[in-house]
Amino acid sequence: MSRRRFGRVRKLPSGRFQARYPGPDGTDRTAPHTFAAKKEAEIWLTKKEAELLAGDWLNPDLGKVSFKEYGGTWIDERPGLRPKTVQLYEDLLRIHLVPTFGNCSVSEIKVANIRKWRKPLLDNGVGPVTVAKAYRLLKAIFNTAVEDGLIKVNPCTIKKAGKEDSPERPVLTMKQVFVLADAIEPRFRMLILLATFASLRWGELAALQRKNLDVDAGTIRVVGTTTELKDGSVTIGPPKSEAGKRLVSIPATLLPDLRKHMETYAEKGEHGHVFIGPKGARLRRANFTRVWAAALKKAKLSGFHFHDLRHTGNTLAAQSGATLRDLMTRMGHSSTRAALIYQHTAMERDRAIADALGKLAEEALKPEEPDPDEQDPDGSGT
Repeated sequence: MSRRRFGRVRKLPSGRFQARYPGPDGTDRTAPHTFAAKKEAEIWLTKKEAELLAGDWLNPDLGKVSFKEYGGTWIDERPGLRPKTVQLYEDLLRIHLVPTFGNCSVSEIKVANIRKWRKPLLDNGVGPVTVAKAYRLLKAIFNTAVEDGLIKVNPCTIKKAGKEDSPERPVLTMKQVFVLADAIEPRFRMLILLATFASLRWGELAALQRKNLDVDAGTIRVVGTTTELKDGSVTIGPPKSEAGKRLVSIPATLLPDLRKHMETYAEKGEHGHVFIGPKGARLRRANFTRVWAAALKKAKLSGFHFHDLRHTGNTLAAQSGATLRDLMTRMGHSSTRAALIYQHTAMERDRAIADALGKLAEEALKPEEPDPDEQDPDGSGT
């Protein structure tokens, strides 16, 4: 019998076949599984030799690290993550990924395992947005595992699994915005109006200081945002992207009320916050929830979140004729994705208006019915 040029195959007492080969690190390596036929083992060795010759060989020992350990290290090694993002990643890892993959080695997690993990989450009521975020984190971790030489390919290949299909949020009417602003505690009236008509986020409003507000010019310079962590601490840092740093114009009709707010409710001093609580404390979502709920009840509105104010403002801006670039600048977005959504909504509304005008035109162009009184009684027409 001829001796193999690369590797060795031997028959085990069980009747199955084992393949072994010398690794480039000098270690004798065994195939991760046995084979039913000798030919299968020989084919596996041929492929392994091809990997070595092409420089594609991966040390199988590296991929044996547990997913829990590797995932935790992955988060620790990400530079420049915001505290809120670190908190989000840690929660997704702990709650949604480690229970399934924690004790598995990185190299043994395959596409089928990820499909079996994802479906029960969605079936058991975990929000699709949360599942999408967990999947994106899982995919990012495996991308790094590929770069580190732990695995050859990323097993996260489920199409659109990382896409967040959030349900469409409601849009308030112009009247509802002002009804809500009048229903909330007076010190928060301008909070409602600026969230809507300046398209500002909660964190941007909570971080807004006097020095960044020019009432005379009617502008707000957005340079910071607050982050609230689970331990109750609140930090102020720059926006997520450079596009978040922007100059936003305030409708002139709001300026008299804004001046009154600054005189009555804003914190004193150049670095004083524009919006503070009744006792002078920084705004916190947890404390504001009660105020928001009471205002909704008084305004006879339900199902609205604070972020829907910004959503409403963006929609109104698009309907006013704002261009794609205008929307991106006002919203503080560096990509066109969100702005295109609002522009599409505006186009749908514009189409509805055009269709309504078309119906009016059709009615106007219909031939007039002859007046019965003017017709010849005998029908001769003479």
